Amino acid sequence: MTAIDFHKLAKIELHCHLDGSLSLSTIRHLAELAQIDLPEDDEELKQHVTAPVTCESLLEYLESFDYIRPLLQTNEALTIAAYDVAKQAALENVIYIEVRFAPELSMDKGLTVTETIDAVCQGLRQAQEEFGIIAKALVCGMRQSDQSLTARILDEANQVRDSDFVGFDFAGDELNYGPAAIKPLIEQVKSYNRPMTFHAGECGCPAFLAESIAMGIKRNGHATILAQEPELLDEFVKNGVTGELCLTSNLQTKAAVTVNDFPYLKMKAAGANITINTDNRTVSDTNLTKEYELYHKYFDSTVQDFYAHNKTAIEASFASDEEKEELLVRLAKAYS
Repeated sequence: MTAIDFHKLAKIELHCHLDGSLSLSTIRHLAELAQIDLPEDDEELKQHVTAPVTCESLLEYLESFDYIRPLLQTNEALTIAAYDVAKQAALENVIYIEVRFAPELSMDKGLTVTETIDAVCQGLRQAQEEFGIIAKALVCGMRQSDQSLTARILDEANQVRDSDFVGFDFAGDELNYGPAAIKPLIEQVKSYNRPMTFHAGECGCPAFLAESIAMGIKRNGHATILAQEPELLDEFVKNGVTGELCLTSNLQTKAAVTVNDFPYLKMKAAGANITINTDNRTVSDTNLTKEYELYHKYFDSTVQDFYAHNKTAIEASFASDEEKEELLVRLAKAYS
C-alpha cells in the first residue's frame, strides 16, 4: 500500500481561531511591537501558549488565550496575526480557510469593531495575494460577556461590508452559557441574514446541541456529544447540519475522554456532514496535516474520505458561490 503524503493533500479548514493559532515567531514579533517581555527560551514560551496535552476542562484550555490577548490590541498586530495564520495554512496546502476572532478581545486599548475586522481582513488578503489561498474572516461573540456589549459588537460588525468578512460565530464558555442563555444574541445574528456557525456539544451537554439544531443553525463547532447520543445524531443528519470536528482539541479538553469517545466514526456511519479542523493550531500544537495523520491512524480514514470531507467543507463554507465552484474544481484536480 502506498503511503499517504498528508502534507500534499489539498485541504479546507472551517474552524480555526486566530488568537489560538499564532506561530511562535509571530508571537515574539507582536510582543516586541507591544513592548511586552516574553521568555527567551522557545520551549518556555510554548508552555504559556500551548494547552496541556490533557486539560481538566474546556475552561483550563481557554486559559492559554489570556497570554495572547495583550499582543492583539492594534491594527498592525491584527493584520500581522491574520497574515501569519493564513500563511501557515497555505504552506500545508490548505486552499480555503475561515479564521474566526472576537473583536471584543482586541478592543482593550480603543480599537473599534470595524477597525478590528478591517485589520484582520487586510492580513488575510495579503496572504491570499502571496500564497493563492482563499481566506475569510468570521466574527465571534463571546458568550460569557455582558450581552449588551456583545449585542453592540455584533451590530457594528454587521455594518461592515468587506467581502472577506463572511459570517458569525459564538465562542467561549459553553458550559455556563448554552444557546438558550444567549438566545437574544442568536436571534439578533439570524436577523442579519448572514451565515452563522455555532459552538455546541463540546462540554457534555446534549441539550445545547439539540437547542442549536432547533434554532436552525446549520454549522456546528465540535458536536462531540454526538458520540453518546444516537437520537441526537439522527436529528443532526436529518436537519443537514455540518459538524466542524476538532480531534486533538477535543482530546485535550476531555470533550472526548478517549479516541473511542470521539464522534467521527458514528457520524460517518450515519452519513453526517463532516469537516476536519484544527480549532487552535498553537494552543493544541497541531495543524491540518497532523490532524489528517491522526484520522488515518485512529479511524483508517482514506484519501477518498479526506476528499469527501473537503467537498463537504466547501459546500458548507461561507464562501461565495463563485468561490465554491472554483474550490471544487481545484479540489477535484488535486485529488484526481
